[in-house]
Amino acid sequence: MATKLYVGNLSYGTTEEDLRTLFGQAGTVTSVELIKDRDTGSSKGFAFVEMSSQVEAEKAITTLNGYSLDNRQIKVSVARPREERPRGAWYKDSSSNKSFGDKNYGNRNRKGGGGGPRRY
Repeated sequence: MATKLYVGNLSYGTTEEDLRTLFGQAGTVTSVELIKDRDTGSSKGFAFVEMSSQVEAEKAITTLNGYSLDNRQIKVSVARPREERPRGAWYKDSSSNKSFGDKNYGNRNRKGGGGGPRRY
């Protein structure tokens, strides 16, 4: 069974091929995913490397955690499952039962004064 590893503290110049070559020393690399900023396309400084077996993943962790790559000490650990997070401001707060996207939330969208027409 393949095991996914988190690789952090990468130099922004590190490439997927650099990681594939480095982790290939510990075993068979199934995939490499260098995480990039969606707007600029530049590296965010971390990646996920998938090794073909648990034994190879453990070997990669023990031999490469703290390894100096491009003058940076990389961090290697088992990747945790991605946590579900609310997307944007359009979700319900279960504790107060308010929608954060509602126009009446916290009186933020109300312009002062009492009745009468609004003057801009």
